[in-house]
Amino acid sequence: MTVESDDIDDDTDEEAAEGGTEVRTAAAGKPAITEADLFRQSEIAADYVEGLLDILDYDGDIDELVSAGRPVVEVVGGRLQPLVGQRGATLEALQELTRLAVFRQTGTPSRLLLDVGGYRANRRKELAAVAKNAVEKVKEHGEPVRLEPMSAFERKCVHDVVNAISGVESESEGVEPNRRIIVRPVA
Repeated sequence: MTVESDDIDDDTDEEAAEGGTEVRTAAAGKPAITEADLFRQSEIAADYVEGLLDILDYDGDIDELVSAGRPVVEVVGGRLQPLVGQRGATLEALQELTRLAVFRQTGTPSRLLLDVGGYRANRRKELAAVAKNAVEKVKEHGEPVRLEPMSAFERKCVHDVVNAISGVESESEGVEPNRRIIVRPVA
């Protein structure tokens, strides 16, 4: 199985095994990022997103938290679909802008995850079904299945599901924005 680095959305950082305060191991010469650092990133991101909502005259409740070793900002409320966009394209752009805002204040790249209206949680469920369907086809026919092009977030969701099932593997191919996953039987 091959999972490209962009498909894992920087999830290769090692999680700390003890104490819960040190979240990522330090790179050469850089201090480790702590839970407090990550929460600070989520606070900065929440402030940035709140400013965007004000400018756009959208109402939404904003939650900032740390989950699975990364800062998370969730926006919930009505009339938020335009912030998600078609297949999450606008959400991906907002996430990148928010990561840049965090970087500007902290000087540290962020693995921030932004969700609007529960889009990512819902999309994960949809993608799990797509992945399981592809696995069933591969196991039934013994032939590789090519999925539609997906974002890095979507590919990671599919890779995670496929990797949890024995007898199949997944690999990404192509170039953005047409990068896709191939599910095939294990050779």
